[in-house]
Amino acid sequence: MTSDQIILFSLFGAVFALLLWGRFRYDLVAFGALMAGVVLGVVPAKNAFDGFGHPATLVVALVLVVSAGLVRSGAVLLITRTLVDSTRALGAHIALMGGVGGLLSAFMNNVAALALLMPVDIQTARKAGRAPGLSLMPLSFATILGGMVTLIGTPPNIIIAAIREDALGAPFAMFDFAPVGGITALAGLAFVALIGWRLIPRPEGGEEGRDPMAKYGTYLAELTVPAGSKLIGQRLRALDEAAEQSDVAILGLIRDGKRRYGTQRNTRLEAGDTLVLEASPEALDEFRAALDLAFADQKREERLRAEGAGLSKIEVVVPEGARIEGKSAQAIGLNWRRQAVLMGISRSGRRITGALRKARIRAGDILLLLVPEGSEAEVTEWLGVLPLAERGLAVTVNRKVWLAIGLFGAAVAAASFGLLYLPVALGLVVVAYVLAGILRLAEIYDHISWPVVVLLGSMIPLGAALESSGGTELIAGWLVGLTAGLPAWAILTVLMVVTMSLSDVLNNTATTIVAAPIGIEMARALGVSPDPFLMAVAIAASCAFLTPIGHKNNTLILGPGGYRFGDYWRMGLPLEVLVVAVSIPAILLFWPL
Repeated sequence: MTSDQIILFSLFGAVFALLLWGRFRYDLVAFGALMAGVVLGVVPAKNAFDGFGHPATLVVALVLVVSAGLVRSGAVLLITRTLVDSTRALGAHIALMGGVGGLLSAFMNNVAALALLMPVDIQTARKAGRAPGLSLMPLSFATILGGMVTLIGTPPNIIIAAIREDALGAPFAMFDFAPVGGITALAGLAFVALIGWRLIPRPEGGEEGRDPMAKYGTYLAELTVPAGSKLIGQRLRALDEAAEQSDVAILGLIRDGKRRYGTQRNTRLEAGDTLVLEASPEALDEFRAALDLAFADQKREERLRAEGAGLSKIEVVVPEGARIEGKSAQAIGLNWRRQAVLMGISRSGRRITGALRKARIRAGDILLLLVPEGSEAEVTEWLGVLPLAERGLAVTVNRKVWLAIGLFGAAVAAASFGLLYLPVALGLVVVAYVLAGILRLAEIYDHISWPVVVLLGSMIPLGAALESSGGTELIAGWLVGLTAGLPAWAILTVLMVVTMSLSDVLNNTATTIVAAPIGIEMARALGVSPDPFLMAVAIAASCAFLTPIGHKNNTLILGPGGYRFGDYWRMGLPLEVLVVAVSIPAILLFWPL
């Protein structure tokens, strides 16, 4: 080995040892290794930061922003209410989400499939009161498995098809991967749904998925039935199913400014009726978006939207001496003075009767306010109240749900059929979301997990240095010598294991480019068809389950799932063993030597 190869192998060994130890955060370890590589001369200084502009890094960052837009538009809510039940057992939820993710990723890029479903899974975890990390890894693995079924499902398949065309004169067709990829994916999905998720380390106490404000954040709130609503003429009890789905309690009805006696379950709804509800801010927003209800102060909302102002939700606590203490929102002119709307009041152990805007506010009350974006601090200071810790509350723009879905779908289709490069397609979606008012320009960067970007941007130049130094060729030569004289199934097994190992360290695209020519040369040396070897490389390069850096999907869930670097192998190692055990016989059956 050359000195550069020795240094690079040593750096990779040190990186993985430190990441598995977990004493230092992964982005610091990766960036430190990159800097060490530059100082030691194995990574050219001019290429040291190429990884931060690499398509893989850009895709990860853009996917997180697009996911936020899908949440804000109500697209995720639409999927959640249609498919997902937060009361479903964790195993059943993982089986359903894994099946949907696997199916979607077969016909769209598996990164895009995860981008669509990850916010759904996180919201379901929130509603169920469990840590998102218990289900995000199974979802990621399921989308990776599903991508193996078709040509467009995952980048390695596209690369394999192109390499086959160069070497043999014809590429693989759209569904040539389906027999082997489909069987392997089904076996992998079954493992993930039945056994794999049980191997994920559980957070101590199991409280990470719970909102720390949950016991303080249930509000008495009001929403109004707007003119033209589909609810007009229906009895109030018809809303029970939607309320239960959103975890909202319907307490009563206000008509013509007066609270009606009892719960009014049999009363037929009219335009302008106000529903009295008890719910968390998130549940209240979900219920409003699902039934297309209006805020209680509908005229103020319409004026804000007509002026082009966005809406923001804030939570504040009322101290003694605050301007609003002892007064109502109506009395101090909250609407006309500060263009703000009182959405809800949380008053532990005390009953509130009458309309919210007329209720006298007491010290210790927690208020949920709807304010123009950018005026949060001004309204808080004017009221003399104290803001609570930011919980990422947002107002769903449910009027643009189909626009958001259409833009995302068009981008995925354009990328899948080669009309647009995936990072460009996702970038155009982000721009469109901002121009359409689905996302604010100021909040775009808040949705990017910067430690993950640093990890990926640091590791890509190190992987490129390993390849350019001849390190990967060294592995290839060792592999050819190791397999001399072995039967075909054993050679395929060794090729898959080595390819998987490389894919866990390098980007799966780079692994495919390196391993596919090796497979073709091995086939020629044996005098057999190269197709089974190419299929083995395609499957193995996609199945990077041991680390968060081998596949973009595993990188995407690292931050939201709260995982450590060493958490992936617990479910990933047995899954990789299963993939090899299932795919080798399938390859030999459908692509005989």
